[in-house]
Amino acid sequence: MRGAVVARSPESIARAEKGGASKVVTDTGSFPALDDVVVATPTSTYAAVLDEVLEREVSVFCEKPLTDDPSAARQLAERAPDRLFVMDKWRYHPGVLELAAIARERRLGGVSGVRTVRVGWGNRHEDADPVWVLAPHDLAIGLEIFGALGQPEAAVAQWRQGGAIHLSGVLRGDGWWQTLEVSGRSTERKRSVELFCDDGVAVLGDGWDEHVTIYRDDADGVREERIETPGELPLLAELRAFVEHLEGGPHPRSSAAEGAAIVTAIAALRALAS
Repeated sequence: MRGAVVARSPESIARAEKGGASKVVTDTGSFPALDDVVVATPTSTYAAVLDEVLEREVSVFCEKPLTDDPSAARQLAERAPDRLFVMDKWRYHPGVLELAAIARERRLGGVSGVRTVRVGWGNRHEDADPVWVLAPHDLAIGLEIFGALGQPEAAVAQWRQGGAIHLSGVLRGDGWWQTLEVSGRSTERKRSVELFCDDGVAVLGDGWDEHVTIYRDDADGVREERIETPGELPLLAELRAFVEHLEGGPHPRSSAAEGAAIVTAIAALRALAS
């Protein structure tokens, strides 16, 4: 599938042409007729860009987060509830889908909560701090596992030059909790999800893992069980879901309303931490 691309800098234009763009323009108003739009611009520009492309009355797939402004996110969700979607790729991760199935089917008994860790060093985004970049992933994971977002209860953060470079937060849902840790100031790079249940813990140890490990109490200590979860790369899976939607299939995860709720939850955690 080829399409038109908005690119302004010489570097961006060159990448678009190398990637096979059918047409390269410098503004959304110069787009030819379109069937759909994918928005992957700097976070701080999402609201303005989405406001422009939604004039086209086509389906729009936006990189996460929907915006970094709760008010703008809610307005966008109200404006295009059925044709604006957010690219939360972790909701397509085979390991996360397995954890969601374990929780839903109560395979390890009652579910207490989930702990997510997404830490590393640095931040490649000049216009958004690590919390805005990383936290949407973990909240989307909680949304996929529990079918809802928790209410932010507590948070602490490290702030630097007006931005949050580390945040640990607690959210509480209907009978479950989520703790998350996101950081651009960790010497360890880690991506993990732990589902805590009455009869054990189910763990996705890394984003590239193709298995979930179950840990249970045993007379001799801890008993491990490995569940294989091979499948499509999450990014490819979410793009496929969008294309299939355009061909008449179901809506992709996440809706504009869910995307706006994630933005609102991040803003609330940041406020609690400040």
